[in-house]
Amino acid sequence: MSLVRCKDKRTGITYVYESESYWDKEKQQPRARRKLIGKIDEATGEIVPTDGRGRKRKKTAETDPSQAAETAADQAALLAQKDSQITRLTEENQKLREEKDSLLRELGGILERYSITEQ
Repeated sequence: MSLVRCKDKRTGITYVYESESYWDKEKQQPRARRKLIGKIDEATGEIVPTDGRGRKRKKTAETDPSQAAETAADQAALLAQKDSQITRLTEENQKLREEKDSLLRELGGILERYSITEQ
């Protein structure tokens, strides 16, 4: 196996692949399989691992079950907080709509009074 560096001319990013040679029995010639490892960091020259599609690898909670539980608990707490905020904002919105309707009724009454006296 060897490491192959290929530069994408469109983006200027240099990708690093792991190349494995094998013999193709049907075509009777050598072939190569490549697997994306990562891309080269321009500043440091180091290989930054990717997930195989050119994206940075995410640190998943799947590797550590305790982190998965913390993440799930954090998400549940965040959802509960957002639900309470949605409820509060919905109530505030209802009060503002009622206030708007009462102001429009008062304005309509004022306009009626002044339009009658001018005629």
